[in-house]
Amino acid sequence: MLMQQTIENKLNQAFSPSHLQVINESHMHRSSADGHSHFKAIIVSDHFEGKRLLARHREVNAVLADELATSLHALALHTYTSEEWLKLAQQAPRSPSCTG
Repeated sequence: MLMQQTIENKLNQAFSPSHLQVINESHMHRSSADGHSHFKAIIVSDHFEGKRLLARHREVNAVLADELATSLHALALHTYTSEEWLKLAQQAPRSPSCTG
């Protein structure tokens, strides 16, 4: 199973998101064109209601602990409640290009 699918499956199971987007950004880094080491995850879930950003990120990192310990090199997280997502016009920030 590809890393992207593994991440999607685990995040869906843990957070039951109303919106989930996992984007492979490995090509933007010093990775091969078919790499699977750098990802961006946009997670919209009412599970995050009342939780600070750090707590949200810790929960996501705990769900993906095995992947982060082995082959997942970088994971940009954008975690929102449904209300926050609507205020952002359903758009997460763009990822910067790799400087290395």
